[in-house]
Amino acid sequence: MTRPKVLFVGRTRYRLPLAESLARKWDALSERMDVRVLASGTGSDPRFRLLPPRRLDGPRFYAALPFAVARELREFRPDAIVAESPYEAAAAELARRAARSRAQLVVEVHGDWRTHTRLYGSRLRRLLTPAADALAGWAVRRADAHRAVSGFTASLVAATGRPPAGVFTTYSDLASFTREPVAPVPPAPRALFVGVLERYKNVETLAAAWRLVAARVPGAELELVGDGTLTAVAEGLAREGVRWRRRLEPAELSAALDGARALLLPSASEGLPRVAIEAFVRGRAVVGARAGGIPDIVQDGRNGLLVEPGDAAALAAATERVLAEPGLAERLGRGAQESAPEWLSTPEEYADRVLAVVRSVLR
Repeated sequence: MTRPKVLFVGRTRYRLPLAESLARKWDALSERMDVRVLASGTGSDPRFRLLPPRRLDGPRFYAALPFAVARELREFRPDAIVAESPYEAAAAELARRAARSRAQLVVEVHGDWRTHTRLYGSRLRRLLTPAADALAGWAVRRADAHRAVSGFTASLVAATGRPPAGVFTTYSDLASFTREPVAPVPPAPRALFVGVLERYKNVETLAAAWRLVAARVPGAELELVGDGTLTAVAEGLAREGVRWRRRLEPAELSAALDGARALLLPSASEGLPRVAIEAFVRGRAVVGARAGGIPDIVQDGRNGLLVEPGDAAALAAATERVLAEPGLAERLGRGAQESAPEWLSTPEEYADRVLAVVRSVLR
């Protein structure tokens, strides 16, 4: 059977040549399809067409994207376009309409696209909400098929009137988390937060909850890993004794998970949180919010605890339990480790699933 020609369009910023972890993913896709990738970044790879980062990079990237997609439609002539989100899909739809292309459009839905202007970056982004919602919704409706990453994101697609053609996680290289045997849950009352410091991660709720925990649990420690527009929240916690690091490499993150009794995930919205999978692989429970795709992966009482989003008192109480209640973190950690295989895949399995979605629209 002829390999389909597929143009992948996304906002991801690449540095070529690809790191080994990313190369495994793209090599597996390239074995099954004739692949072209249109994204942002620097370096050289015959499969990639990269728009170099510039000042005001986001607006300039999206302004240039329809023209870049149109060029690929003329030169590469793909059978299908796979867009990383509804925003890239909007650019692809404009391009294929202008070019009168018959390439089929697949939109990936990794999260709730409506949060990008409401809960991320500057609050001035809210001014773009009506236009952004309309454009993204139009792209989702115009797509020929959709790929969701969780039950939650599948429900967003289904609300448009069509079920997704596939529901599966994106491949992630978890070698740094599987390399060493799972360490026992430590006795020290230490918790970990990992994530961008943006409103959708509910870091202000996290800070309020942690102050309650620190007042009630002797010796309680929090390690916070992340960077973003809400660094003032992290700076305030750091002045109160919280350890804050802006970034960790995968092996360092694995060690940080080993040193904690639980991962805290109070997000107001998530598609399918990769960091929860990483915590499960290391046998650590997740204390999370009942929001977005978090309940798709965190089962209350089995591999973590769930609380209502934005409820600092409830988050503090659940955190206090895993830090201080005898045997709870260990029991939930065993459940987390047992859950991990449900969310793991090889590059080949992931590529087979992508190919199945592409073939479904080409039929």
